[in-house]
Amino acid sequence: MVMPTDPMLWHKVAAVSGVAALGLGTYGAHMFRPQNPRYKEIWQTASLYHLVHTAALLGAPMTKRPNIFGGLLTTGIVLFSGTCYTVAYLEDRKFSSPAPIGGFAFIAAWASLLF
Repeated sequence: MVMPTDPMLWHKVAAVSGVAALGLGTYGAHMFRPQNPRYKEIWQTASLYHLVHTAALLGAPMTKRPNIFGGLLTTGIVLFSGTCYTVAYLEDRKFSSPAPIGGFAFIAAWASLLF
């Protein structure tokens, strides 16, 4: 069953995600001062993946299955970037377990364009 979607839904999700990506990226670049500099690198990785995949969300309405592509990208942003932000901010890797699921969601989103 194909569910109808407002073509602008994924643009709205991208708008919210873009605001968050830029805000978090700016915070990471100018204000985030972890005790261990390795966590600054993790923050930068989160920010990069967040922004790149937010930009990709803009193309979701043009795909064959926008809800799958957009949903997987959004899941990846939340689970991968969100986890990396959390790990970096708390300077504690014990919160890292959702990140690989988010990475898989990114891969699955891009692979979904093949079908």
